[in-house]
Parts: sequence; structure tokens; C-alpha cells
Amino acid sequence: MPIQPGKHSRRTLLKAAALAGAPGLPALVQAATGQAPATAAAPAGAPASAPIQTGVWTHAITAYGTPKYGPDFKHFDHADPQAPKGGTLRLANSDRRSSFDKLNPFTVKGVAQASLEMFVFERLCEMSMDEPKSMYGLLAEAMFVEPDLSSVSFRLRASARFSNGDAVTAADVADSCIRLKGKLIRPVHATLVQAVSRAVVVDERTVRFELSDRSTNAVFGLGKMCVFSRKWGDGKPLVDVVTDMPIASGPYVIDVAEMPSRIEFRRNPEYWARDLPMRRGFFNFDRVAYRLYKDDAVRREAFKAGEFDIYRELSLSQFARAHQGPKWRDGRIVKRPWPVETGSMLQAMDFNLRRPKFKDIRVREAIVRAWDFETPMNRTRYFKRANSMFNKTDFAAEGLPSPPELALLEPFRAELPATVFGPAFVAPKTDTHPGALRDSLKIAAKLFSDAGWNVATDGVLRNAQGQAFTMEMMEPSRTGRYPEFERNLKRLGVQYTERLVDFSLYTRRLDVKDFDMVIIVEGKFTLPNANDLFQLYHSSQANKEGSQGYRGVTSPAVDALIEHISKARTMDDLRTAARALDRVVMWNHWQIGQLYSPGENMSYWNKFGMPQVKPRYFQIDSIPDEHSLPWPLWCWWDKASDKRPASTAAGSAPAASS
Repeated sequence: MPIQPGKHSRRTLLKAAALAGAPGLPALVQAATGQAPATAAAPAGAPASAPIQTGVWTHAITAYGTPKYGPDFKHFDHADPQAPKGGTLRLANSDRRSSFDKLNPFTVKGVAQASLEMFVFERLCEMSMDEPKSMYGLLAEAMFVEPDLSSVSFRLRASARFSNGDAVTAADVADSCIRLKGKLIRPVHATLVQAVSRAVVVDERTVRFELSDRSTNAVFGLGKMCVFSRKWGDGKPLVDVVTDMPIASGPYVIDVAEMPSRIEFRRNPEYWARDLPMRRGFFNFDRVAYRLYKDDAVRREAFKAGEFDIYRELSLSQFARAHQGPKWRDGRIVKRPWPVETGSMLQAMDFNLRRPKFKDIRVREAIVRAWDFETPMNRTRYFKRANSMFNKTDFAAEGLPSPPELALLEPFRAELPATVFGPAFVAPKTDTHPGALRDSLKIAAKLFSDAGWNVATDGVLRNAQGQAFTMEMMEPSRTGRYPEFERNLKRLGVQYTERLVDFSLYTRRLDVKDFDMVIIVEGKFTLPNANDLFQLYHSSQANKEGSQGYRGVTSPAVDALIEHISKARTMDDLRTAARALDRVVMWNHWQIGQLYSPGENMSYWNKFGMPQVKPRYFQIDSIPDEHSLPWPLWCWWDKASDKRPASTAAGSAPAASS
């Protein structure tokens, strides 16, 4: 029987989880009827070999290859196992959240601080920062995947403990899954467990998840599932857990929580995993203190004044202009771009396709042509134009569709633009000759006219009913960033405005999809992730409150191609499906692709020691994922705490640049 939150009481769920093996158990969290899986061969009729390790208990699972680190590895290369402990790491907003009003990061309502998922909650497995997609058992000491991908089992470490001292049990893991399948869970977490049809408590330390979606993404999703104690919130549904102090297994506990702008964490001296290979050299500060700022300009000045230690800069113009001065020149502050191998998904202005005015592809293409990237946006030539969903990788579409791509696209030819079957998408360029922008705007005006929108005598673009074409960009931080875009739209007769809203209202309007256009940064990746793509593009997410389906895409072709990515058995299969999806998304003009950066730009106070080896895939201060683990926050240390001779210290801050 599938897990069905809401149809049984919490007491029943907990009793089912706790009494594994008792007769007559309700089949919510079902007790095992047999032994834990053992090494097994693929059953008769099983599908082709899965692209991950199956049929054996293993310490790690890797997509399309073998793990870099063996079962007896001592530590990750990008960590210094002798790193000293001590000091305080002072930080500011790690994303657009400028306040918080709850301590539960899993639910839709309210705003939780991103740091909770970096320092307090842990997952069954930890992702490697120097492999495209590998997870190593953290709470779980070993994993077993059935050869037909029908289930995945996790055997927990006997040493795993929550912050209150309780052992982490299979019943806790199953309960976490159930609650994450409850009401009003943020889709980024709900998607990780959506494939679970049944959670089986095999014994006190072993849990088996039976899967309705037999895919590698379902397996990796469960590895990334956060685990918390059944006692957190007294077993209430997560939607009712708001300010209850988390009972989790992470290296830090909350020491100070002053809503809406201050939260501090204290390193747990009894942290259970401190000597595990995937934790040696990690979490080196005694305290991590966050102060949140509502204004970016105020935050930059606070950094210069020494109120916090690390500033990740998302604006290249600000990185060039604002990150300089006496403190940079004399070495007190270090400015550094970090190249990374991570692929970049779209940073784009997303159209809300639920709005009738954006349903016509000609209208969307016309607006795309008003975006002048080359002239004003990229004067430094540092940024690259985002012409793909999968920038910086060979998963981006190239040239004409290959025969395998065409085999995936042909069943949907009737619904797709003809351009999908031609060369890969490249946005119109405005620097090819002096009149390039003017020519592009002429084409835009013709597209508008073909769609029934023409400039009236008052200079405003109107339809046959006399309605003006208006377009509002919702902004959470500042307006006026794109004057050239506004000017070009005005030349076309579009009435364009920008509305600045505070972050809580911004979040709410995103959740209920109440906007015309919004800029969304879809993040980084190592391999195309079907779960991420499902959240962003699948038809089921288009009208789901709290989802990341901001555009409102409803396309059978997209749904099918995401499924192909999920089911890919080889790297070639994955590449083919990703390139086909790339063509569909980009040629439908569901967004205006903006740009991507080749690396991570930051300034930091020159107080840090760091490992000698830099990982291939990381971000500065983001929420953990396989493509964005926060290496500086997790693996750097305070040089003042380092008593080792200079010759044996693993690393030091690089030379400053002005």
C-alpha cells in the first residue's frame, strides 16, 4: 500500500515505524516481511543495465561510472583533514531571502534561512564536489539498489545521532519521508520523495524504499533526502512545525535565533560524524553567525566595514567597480574569481504563459528581440549569452538534430515550432553591424503585427479591441537595471514597468504565479537532473502553488523528454535527450535567456586558510546540492586558529588584487 499522508493519524504512522516486525501493522511504513537485501543478480526480465551500481551493498553510488573514492578512503581531496577548529565565521544573506520567520525549511508558507540546510540538517548521503554525480553514504553506511531499480535500501550507521543524543533509526528515516510527502511541502523537497510508493522498515538500522518511478533520479533523490527526528514538532505534520527547534543530525545547532534578521549556530562538540571520511576537514568554525540585510548597497558597505567575512558578488559591474579600494590594495580584503566546471542552467526573464498576451509565440519572440545583450549588457565581455538550458557543457544542442534526437522529437512535430528541427538556437545578435539592433526591432514589430498587435496613433501597442500591451517585471531588490531593454520596448509601443516588492511578497507572488515576467536563475548542474527539470518545466508543476514551474509550461513534448532524461541508461542517451529538450525549450521562446558566468566571483577578508586542492564543482555560499556544495563555508578555516608551522599548513589566502 502506498504511503498516503492525511489518511492515517500521526500516532498510527509512528507506531508503524516503531514496531517494525509486529503483526497486523498498517502498511504505511510497512514492517519488513523478509531479510535485508543481499547481493543479487538481475532478475529475469529486468531492464537493461542501470547506469549506477546495483545488486550489491555499496558505500557510494555514481552515475555513468565508478566512484572516485573507494570504501576505505580517508578524506575528500578538497578538504584538509588536519584543518584546525576555532573562530567565528560571519556571513550575510546567501540568497535573496532578507529575513526569516520560521525554523522549518521544508514547507511552502513562511521564509526559513537557507543556512539551516547547510549546517543543521543532513542527508542520507553526501555528494562529492569533484565528480559529476556521486553520492557517498553519510547517515547511511551502505546502499543497495535493486537491478531493476524497483527499490533502494539504506543501512544506517550505528553511530548516527541527532542533536538530542538519540540514535538515528530506520523509523526516523521513514517518518521523514512520510512528512516530506505531506501537504504544502516545498516542491524541491517533495520531488525527492515523490517516487516512493512504500517505505519498509526492515530493522532498526535498515529502511527500504519501493519506487513507482524506476529511475536513477529517484535513487539519487532519496540519497539527498533530509532526515530529522520523529520527535521534532512532537510528530506534527511539517506544515504545523514552524518555530520548533530542529532535532537533526548536522554539525551545528541553533544558538541564537532573533527573527527576522539574525541567526547563529554553535558547532556541536559531540557531532557524531566528525571523524568520518566525508567529514574530515569540514566544519572548522566554532560558530557561524548570520546577519541579514534588506538592501544590497547596505550589505556591500557592511562587508567593507568588516561586519561579515565573505561576499559572493552576482553583479559583474559591481564586482568590477565596488570591490576595490584601500582594504583590497593592502591585502586586508582579497578579491578573487573562482573558475568552476559546473554547468549553468538558464538565467532568464521568464514569461508567465498563463497570461493570455504571452500565449502567442510571435509575441514572445518579438520581446526577445528587444533584449540587447551585446551592446550594454556585456561591455566587459566577461559574461556569455545564455543560448541553452545547459550552458558550458556538451549537453547543449549543437547544429542540426542528430538522428537519435529526431527520433525523440518526431512524435511531437505537430506541437513544436518548425525551428526545433533546424539548427540549434542562437539568440539574435545586435553587434554584427551598426544597424543590427534596428533590424531586429523591425522584425519584432512585424511579429507583433502578425499576432494582432499594432502601434496606435498614441504610440502605444494595441490589439483589435484597443487594449494596450502592458508588461510588468517583478523585482525583489532593485529596479532600473535594464534601461536599454525598456527603451527598445517603448520603441515597439510596449508599456513596460518594473515593480519592486519586498521579499516576502515576492515569494508569495512567485508561489501563486502572480506576475507578468520575473528573472529566475535556475542554478548549476553537473549532469542534467530530471528532478530539477521536472520542477521547472513539467506540466504538472504549471499550476501548483509553491512550485518552480514559473513559466507555466504545459507541453507533452517536454514531459516526454524529461522522462527520457530520467530513464537514460548511458551517457549518450542522456546527452541525446538533453539536447532534444534544449531545442524545444529555447525555440519556444518561453523566456529571454540572459547570461552566465564562467565562475564564482567573491571578495573575502584575508583571515582564511584553505585546502590546497580546489574542487571541480562548488558554489560560495549556496544550499547544498550535487552542483553547489558551499566549499568555503564547509572546508576553509580561521588562520588565527592554525598553530601549525607555516611549512605544514595546507593553504593560505591568495594574493590580493585591487
